[in-house]
Amino acid sequence: MRITDVHGCEVRPGRLVEWTLDPVMVEAATSQPDDSRPPAYVQESHIRTARSVREDGLFVPTWLGAAFDIAGPVDLDRLEAALRTWTLRHETLRSGFRWVGDEMRRFTAASDAVALRREVVGDFPDAEELSLHLQDRFDVAADALGWPNFLYTAVVRDDGVSVYMAFDHSNVDAYSLQRIPSEISEIYSARADGGAEEPSPVGSYVDFCEIERASADQVDDTHAIVARWREFIARCDGRLPAFPVDLGLEPGGPLPEQKLLYEMLVDDADAAAFSAYCRPYGGGQVGVLAATSLIVHDIGGEPVYRTVVPLHTRAKSRWAESVGWYVGGAPIEIPVAKALGFDDALTMVRSALRANKSLAHLPIARVLRLLGSDFRPTSPDLYSIVSFVDARDIPGARQWDEQKAYAMLRVSYGDQVCAWFTRLHGGLQLAIRYPDTAIAHKNIHRYVEQLRELITSVARGGPAPAAPPRREHALPAPRLSSEATRLTL
Repeated sequence: MRITDVHGCEVRPGRLVEWTLDPVMVEAATSQPDDSRPPAYVQESHIRTARSVREDGLFVPTWLGAAFDIAGPVDLDRLEAALRTWTLRHETLRSGFRWVGDEMRRFTAASDAVALRREVVGDFPDAEELSLHLQDRFDVAADALGWPNFLYTAVVRDDGVSVYMAFDHSNVDAYSLQRIPSEISEIYSARADGGAEEPSPVGSYVDFCEIERASADQVDDTHAIVARWREFIARCDGRLPAFPVDLGLEPGGPLPEQKLLYEMLVDDADAAAFSAYCRPYGGGQVGVLAATSLIVHDIGGEPVYRTVVPLHTRAKSRWAESVGWYVGGAPIEIPVAKALGFDDALTMVRSALRANKSLAHLPIARVLRLLGSDFRPTSPDLYSIVSFVDARDIPGARQWDEQKAYAMLRVSYGDQVCAWFTRLHGGLQLAIRYPDTAIAHKNIHRYVEQLRELITSVARGGPAPAAPPRREHALPAPRLSSEATRLTL
C-alpha cells in the first residue's frame, strides 16, 4: 500500500456512514476490573508522550489508517458484520487504558460484548470537504488519550464503497494496516456468498505485550544491550538521533507544523535492479540506508550517520497476522566520511545491522528508563527514522492498485524527519514527513532527488557513485521536485 495522508487517498463524493463501538459496550468495558496484562513499553511511551505534549498545550493527532474500496453494490449490514468479525479477531481493539495516579492500567472488554453502532452522517458532494471532515473526525475518535481510539467509516456510492479506518498508533503498525484490505474484503465476500465460517484465530497483541514486558523487565542497567545504548546516546550528545541536515529549527522554539512528501521514487525495473545490486550486502533496506548515509553526509557534513532502524518484533508465527504495534529499534552508526563510495557504504551498513539488530529486542522505552536519563518528551517523535519494508508478499498486495488501497498518516506537528520506503509491485514508494520550514523543504527535497538519482544510476549499470567531498558533488546536481508529488511505522 502506498503511504499518504487522507487527502491523497482518492477521496470521492458519496454518503458517509460510520461505525463506533456501541456506547453501552464502552460503558461496560471501562467499568471492567483491571486486566493484569500491562501495556507494551512502546504503547506506554506513546501514550505518555501524547499526554506530555497535551499538557504543554498542543493537540498533536498521531493516528494511522487504512483506506480501500469494495466494488459493486454493498450491503451495509454485511459490511458491518464483517467489521465486527474483524474487530473480534484482534483483541487489542477491545482493550484500553486508564490512569490510576501516574500508572497506566489495562481494561479489556469481553469478546461477546463487542457491538458496533452505525450512523449515517450524510451526503458529501464535494471530495475536499469530505476529506477534511474525515481528518477532523479521526482526530477526535482516534485520540491516544481516549477510548475507544479508532473509527470505521465508509463512503457509499452506487458502484461500491470506500472504507476509511483510523486507529491510534498504540493499536497498529504499518504491517497491521497493510493486511486490512485483504482481510476485511475476504470476510465481507464470504458473508456475501452465504458463508458464515469465522476467520482462523490469531495471536493476541495484548498477550504479546505481557510476554515482551516480562522479558524486558528482567534486564537491568548492567546488561550489555543497555551499555551499548548508553554509549550510542553519549555519542549523540546525550540525545536520540535526529536527521543530520539543517531543518531550519529555532532552538527552544515551538513545535513546528509538518509537511508530507509522497511519491513513487523509482519504477519497478529500477527498484528491482537496485535491489539486485544490493543483494550481496543484504538487499533493499541496506541499499536505502547506505544511500541515505552518503547523501546526508553530503548535505549536512556530519562524518558519522547515526540513526535508529525500525525492526519488527513478530518473532513467532503466532503474531504473523496479529494487529498490534510490533516494532523495536536498533541503533546504527555509519562512519560515512571514511567511505570511498557506495559499495563501501553498503559494507558499513551491513556490518552495523548485523552487529546491532539484536538490540531491537529490548524496547527503547525500557532502555531509557534503565539509563535514568530525563527524556521528557516534547515531540511525538523521539527520534528520526528511515524505515524500509518490502510489501510485495503481503496478502492482497497485487490488488492494492485496483482496490485504491492506501496506508494513511496524520501529519500535524513535529521536529523530526520520518521516512518510509515501501517496495511495491509498481516500484519503490517514499513518504517522508518533515518540519515545515523553508530550509527543511530545500534540504529534504534535495535528499529525495539525490536519492532517486543514486538509485537509478546504480540500477542502470552506471558506476557506483563515489562518496563526494564536502560540497563537491559527485552526484548529479539536484532538482527541486514537485510537492504533488520492513521495517514498519
